[in-house]
Amino acid sequence: MEEILIPIVAIVALFIVFPGMIFHYITLWRKQKTLMPDDERMMEDLWRSARAMERRIETLESLLEQSEADSPRRPPRSTRPTFDD
Repeated sequence: MEEILIPIVAIVALFIVFPGMIFHYITLWRKQKTLMPDDERMMEDLWRSARAMERRIETLESLLEQSEADSPRRPPRSTRPTFDD
């Protein structure tokens, strides 16, 4: 009985159990490559925050440009000292 049982167990292990284990872990690795729902929500929140900050920065830049356009320009300072100073 043992003469037949050991080869049958070895064949079943080689051709059914080991490939099943390998495919099981391959599917687990593929699942880990994709984003989980919590990760997707976090990415969406970060995207919304970045867009809101971008709008705020654009608003600040436009306000600064308007204030620069409204204020009179000062003449540039000379870089070298003159004898009149």
